[in-house]
Amino acid sequence: LNRMFTEHPDTKSYFTHFKGMDSAEEMKQSDQVRDHGKKVFSAINDMVQHLDNSEAFLGIVTPLGKKHATQLKIDPKNFRIICDIILQLMEEKFGRDCKASFEKVTNEICTHLNSIYKEEGW
Repeated sequence: LNRMFTEHPDTKSYFTHFKGMDSAEEMKQSDQVRDHGKKVFSAINDMVQHLDNSEAFLGIVTPLGKKHATQLKIDPKNFRIICDIILQLMEEKFGRDCKASFEKVTNEICTHLNSIYKEEGW
């Protein structure tokens, strides 16, 4: 999240409780930013664990997508942004092969989220 907020500062506008944090160091030390990052990775982990079970996968991704589309009104392009940043980090830490493998997962997640957004009128 720190990298996303630094490289794409407009994404921070969706998080009213992060607005007062202007420096990367401040965001890095924030429990709120860290907690939201944990939520993001927990959701991704749940989706990954259920990729082979479409009913369970959709049971996770559908309510998440609907909440972000209807209640939080998050622009769906932000899912691709965070996924691309995760892929960059994976490549930096584990190499290109890891990134290529996980890219299939992020594409699947983004495809389903975009479908849900379309169903919700975006």
